[in-house]
Amino acid sequence: MGVLGRGGKGKETEVQDRVLDVTASMEGSLVFQEPVVLRISGRFDGTLETRGELTIGERAQVRAEITGEAITIAGRVEGKVIAKRSLKIVPPAVVKGEIWTPVLEVDPGAQLEGTVHMGGQGAGMTLQEVAEYLEVESRMVEQWVREGKMPAAQEAGQWRFEKTKIDEWVASQKSS
Repeated sequence: MGVLGRGGKGKETEVQDRVLDVTASMEGSLVFQEPVVLRISGRFDGTLETRGELTIGERAQVRAEITGEAITIAGRVEGKVIAKRSLKIVPPAVVKGEIWTPVLEVDPGAQLEGTVHMGGQGAGMTLQEVAEYLEVESRMVEQWVREGKMPAAQEAGQWRFEKTKIDEWVASQKSS
């Protein structure tokens, strides 16, 4: 894994200091809590959670569950892709799997095969993300959902939440 950094001060350069280019073959779980500019150019198998920009390069081969904000795919990806802001698929990309995103752009020459979920918050929020957002334990969120107190939908055995509906629910709880 090569790490590229640029000096300087301020938020813009802080993100620039976190530019990572993964060119090796990797397997496992990668989690980035802080925003980064991440580029996968090699092979990756596992799970990947990132904040910031993620690019899957033309020569990359990825079999993973990917969660990110702004994702661009030019390589081969198989698995589940959750892009919270946007997903762009450019040639010669071949993407197979389940896509969750509010904004999808597929350029001519790129291939997409699978299921696409869009609308509202698109990817929605996971149970853990809602718990962090509300600053409560995840078991509390799960209890509220099971009791029908909190709006949620179950997709592929996992609870998904739309942020706008969670915000409306919080506002209604405050006024009660």
